[in-house]
Amino acid sequence: MARKKFKDLLLSDSFLFAAALSDLETCSLVLEIILGHPVSLTKVQAEHNILYSSDYRCVRLDIYASDDTKTGYNLEMQQIDTHNLPKRSRYYQAELDITSLKPGEHYNRLSPVIIVFICTFDPFGKGLYRYTFEQRCVETGKPLGDEATRIFLNTKGKNSEDVSAALVHFLKYVENGTDNYVSESQDKLLTALHEKVTALKRNRGLEANYMYLEEFIQQEAKNEAQIERSRILKLITCMIEDGRQDEIPKLSETPEFCAEMLEKYHL
Repeated sequence: MARKKFKDLLLSDSFLFAAALSDLETCSLVLEIILGHPVSLTKVQAEHNILYSSDYRCVRLDIYASDDTKTGYNLEMQQIDTHNLPKRSRYYQAELDITSLKPGEHYNRLSPVIIVFICTFDPFGKGLYRYTFEQRCVETGKPLGDEATRIFLNTKGKNSEDVSAALVHFLKYVENGTDNYVSESQDKLLTALHEKVTALKRNRGLEANYMYLEEFIQQEAKNEAQIERSRILKLITCMIEDGRQDEIPKLSETPEFCAEMLEKYHL
């Protein structure tokens, strides 16, 4: 697949999303659109950690922020349904909680936290633009009051009558960040956001970083493919030596069988 040029990136691309929301004003603007009220951020940090190993592969391009009320925020762009967002949101909440409370401090000093996943798919299949979760008692329905909120946004939502026009415009912009769309929306908040994103795309240094990251990821993918090919060749050799050549076609037909054989021969 051809690599997307930096100037053609959309806000749905994790690199541009993290780069854009690293700016305090831009992040505050996006949170205002999502939450429906102004947010005065005092700190924002983009996690650009890239870690590759034989056991763990990770590219983190999400945003951590806090405001003048000490509320903590985690925002992440999600293009692929990994079917683990509920538990990932739980993990991210734990990360925010750990950093907001010093050893020995009372639990009541825990800051409110808001976890936001912006998804280019419907994470719960109900056609909603927004899914908001808070802890509640099963028996009474009473809120737990732990001040932890998890929000899952869906760019493919259909219930525009139930959310703000600004949120709908933003979610459509995530995948359609064109000048024409912004002009047609006549949305002041979206126009302000688009101006910041457009200015960001003129940053030559950021473009160079993007090109380097893409080249690095592609090279790592090639390396992993070569390693995997070598493992399969060794596996086929072992199976032939054991007289199991008739089962070799199953390696490509049944992933579970392939994994079983790799484990059997300690590959």
